[in-house]
Amino acid sequence: MSMKDRKSSNENGHLSPFNFGKLVDPHASWDMDQLGDVLHWIRQIVAVLCGLIWGAIPLVGGIWILIFLVLSSAIIYCYYAMMLKVDEEDFGGRGALLQEGLFASITLFLLTWTLVYSLGHF
Repeated sequence: MSMKDRKSSNENGHLSPFNFGKLVDPHASWDMDQLGDVLHWIRQIVAVLCGLIWGAIPLVGGIWILIFLVLSSAIIYCYYAMMLKVDEEDFGGRGALLQEGLFASITLFLLTWTLVYSLGHF
């Protein structure tokens, strides 16, 4: 849905506020754009938190990248499959939902991890 479509749905031209209760409501209806945005931003938050933790501890090695990928994917899967009870087939299957925000989160995770590690331990 484009910005123009959102504005046209509201009489006075203002965007309607997001209903945060929908984030935990298993009976709420989702379209692909809404759910994709939510999954994307959850994954970005997980990336920053893991990057901060990994850099502060300090952890090194490629295994921690794999652990981040598994952890963030598990959180995303648990969120939409168990908490929201979303039918994966309605959104193109499991792979489509699990890939939302994946590459951006890897970049953000690596950037955060490297910065925190470098600033804190050198």
